[in-house]
Amino acid sequence: MIEKTLLTVLLLFIGVLPSNLHAKDLPKPALMLANVYHEGINLNEYWVSEKYDGVRTIWDGKQLISRGGNIYHAPKWFTQVLPKQKLDGELWIARQSFEQVVSTVRDKVPDDAAWRQIKFMVFDMPELSVNFDERLVEMEKIIKRLNTPWVKVVKQWKVTSHPTLMKELEAITKAGAEGLMLHKGSSLYKGKRSGDLLKVKRYEDAEAVVIKHIGGKGKYTNMLGAMIVEIPDGTRFKIGSGFSDSERQTPPAVGKTITYQYRGKTKNGIPRFATYLRVRKVEN
Repeated sequence: MIEKTLLTVLLLFIGVLPSNLHAKDLPKPALMLANVYHEGINLNEYWVSEKYDGVRTIWDGKQLISRGGNIYHAPKWFTQVLPKQKLDGELWIARQSFEQVVSTVRDKVPDDAAWRQIKFMVFDMPELSVNFDERLVEMEKIIKRLNTPWVKVVKQWKVTSHPTLMKELEAITKAGAEGLMLHKGSSLYKGKRSGDLLKVKRYEDAEAVVIKHIGGKGKYTNMLGAMIVEIPDGTRFKIGSGFSDSERQTPPAVGKTITYQYRGKTKNGIPRFATYLRVRKVEN
């Protein structure tokens, strides 16, 4: 056993074993996380961008790391063009393509053809000790120098009023986007949840654990009708919409964590108009 362990260490050291056998978990990166937008905020202080429905990742100068501290094993050509500076962004393909992104980035051995569709959408530089206005200028300079089609700076623009913001939210969600983000121009990067970063969505989303399946009726006979789920505070409620026919035939198993969307909560803390989105597959 000792000889085998020593041999493994030696092979890792000289690089003979494949990279996915290296220590796969790293400390969770300290990411800047968003609060939820509400009317009354001074929009003149914020930049607006699309909220991408992809997979959050940090480029640490050597590798792509998930929100949970796992390494994304991208092809060498994808990462070798990236700078030494740390970048915060989203691995993304297109609107309504979340599942495709997930299936690509989870592979320990990267599928070259699948990664050709992935873009790294950069929206911040965590280690720059300047405000977001200045970080944005620096990001644009660095990414422009890369001149690489799969690395992009997320487009930022300005709005000055809540009605205008809501019109833009309506238009972009109708086009298939997840929502909008607001980033305060004067803010420093904070590795925690902050009001300097806000998400603007028609619906909020959250996670819950599947507790029980309820059988369907009528056209959903012998299929899923609804499910009982539980959120972290112990509240249980029913979700009966958002499922495709195939998902009703093979629903998420009891014990699985799902993502759902909702619009506000009742006085009892139950999410209103809860709708199923997907099984949680990665940290996002």
